[in-house]
Amino acid sequence: MPSDSEIARQFQLKPISQVAAQLGIDEDDLLPYGRDTAKVHSNALQRPGDRKGRLILVSAITPTAAGEGKTTTTIGLGQAFARLGHSVCLALREPSLGPCLGMKGGATGGGYSQVVPADRINLHFTGDFHAITSANNLLSAVIDNHIYHGNSLNIDPRRILWRRVIDMNDRSLRHIVLGLGGKLQGIPREGGFDITAASEVMAMLCLASGIDDLRQRIERTLVAFTYDGEPVYAGQLEVSGAMLALLRDAIHPNLVQTLEGVPTLIHGGPFANIAHGCNSLLATRMAQHYADWALTEAGFGFDLGAEKFFDIKCRIGELKPQAVVLVTTARALKFHGGQAKDKLAEKALKALRRGLENLDKHIENVRKFNLQPVVALNHFAGDNIAELSLVEARCRELDTPYALCDHYARGGEGALELAEKVMQVAGRTGRHRLLYELEQPVEDKIRIICREVYGADDIAFTKQAARDLQQVRQLGFAQLPICIAKAPGSLSDDPNLLGRPRHFDITVRSVQINSGAGFLVVMTGDILRMPGLPKHPAAERWDLTADGSIIGLS
Repeated sequence: MPSDSEIARQFQLKPISQVAAQLGIDEDDLLPYGRDTAKVHSNALQRPGDRKGRLILVSAITPTAAGEGKTTTTIGLGQAFARLGHSVCLALREPSLGPCLGMKGGATGGGYSQVVPADRINLHFTGDFHAITSANNLLSAVIDNHIYHGNSLNIDPRRILWRRVIDMNDRSLRHIVLGLGGKLQGIPREGGFDITAASEVMAMLCLASGIDDLRQRIERTLVAFTYDGEPVYAGQLEVSGAMLALLRDAIHPNLVQTLEGVPTLIHGGPFANIAHGCNSLLATRMAQHYADWALTEAGFGFDLGAEKFFDIKCRIGELKPQAVVLVTTARALKFHGGQAKDKLAEKALKALRRGLENLDKHIENVRKFNLQPVVALNHFAGDNIAELSLVEARCRELDTPYALCDHYARGGEGALELAEKVMQVAGRTGRHRLLYELEQPVEDKIRIICREVYGADDIAFTKQAARDLQQVRQLGFAQLPICIAKAPGSLSDDPNLLGRPRHFDITVRSVQINSGAGFLVVMTGDILRMPGLPKHPAAERWDLTADGSIIGLS
């Protein structure tokens, strides 16, 4: 089969104004970035529209090194809806350079289910990540500058919470010492970098309802404590306006298209293992505003991205999803069942049966939110018929709609059955429920997620986490929703526990207040907010040809 870039060259992209016209977006609301990309001004949400599209969430089983293809499935499903004659718009996250250059490669789908132009989307796109990085680091620079010039706010350098960010996997920047080199270089203190996708600015932009809301979020962001233990908020540093200026264009969703011309809004890119893992609320609302069907996804498995989609994004944005697609593959299930990574192409029914327990748990989890899952089995060339039949049989046992999908090789045509199953489920679903109430104690909210979604017996708090919780209560943030940072490759906080772990506890290491984003980040296990590069990063395969084409990005 041709490479993704070779396949993309077979298609003639529509002018972006034509893609916008499919949705009924006025050309006056477009901010073009060349011929095939544009931002859609957030004012477009104020235009008359009566679509109120039904919202479908695409999620997956616990991710594995074998790959599941969640984004590819979302794109293929959208193309299938269009082939069936329906008005549809996708709402996806923007890729982060760190994973693209690290382990993951591109993040724009694959085969005949891609969003394009893939090279621009995967690299710098419209500059949103750079704007978020700059806004975040402006605040960092101003904090240190304030201390250098007299420190009228009495900020304790040992208790600065706000960290710098960069859109790159760079483990060397996790913990650093700032201000070395003498009096003119600032005040020495410890600090560090997170990846931009984990920035609170990213979360604020993705959850903001508009520029005024974003301003309020920035100003109420907790950034430090004084020597007296009093909180310091970003608004006290008087650069909220400058941060908004840097984010002026970034707040508007980006419009591109799939290979088959389906409109796609790509905006925001928080990770689900260390942030809330969903594209922007503005993009999701815009997709619903201009199409009958809005398809979105949440990062990693259902336990991470989808739980936060419901308990954070849907709660804040008052969204009403209609159904959930659970993506899986035979290879991934075999991996969860103990099959070695280099033998996943071999027939292994015993390993598959064991691995099916992971799918079972995610199906249970979807139903905890009072929604019906549809299992999408992403077909790989060389899949064994007996294994595929075993997955289908398990779905029948669990009374769960199932579709074998071949959208990677056939585009929208390969996901027609999945689209029909999703429409059937969406037509008879009720109102989703949330896992917890905001008024419940923080410990109880964390415990509910860990027990109900991960399957843990209980949670254990370190002494630092206990101190953090006391501070959360003292500052009046106990009613915020919970954003758990956890290893993505396991239902537990131990990445080595595959399948469906049982009889384990979750260790809460610390609790961080993201008052601007509007949630508490609960750090578990050994999770970090700055990834590292693998021994052989994907960047080693990239190159630029004489005609300006980028190769190796797939």
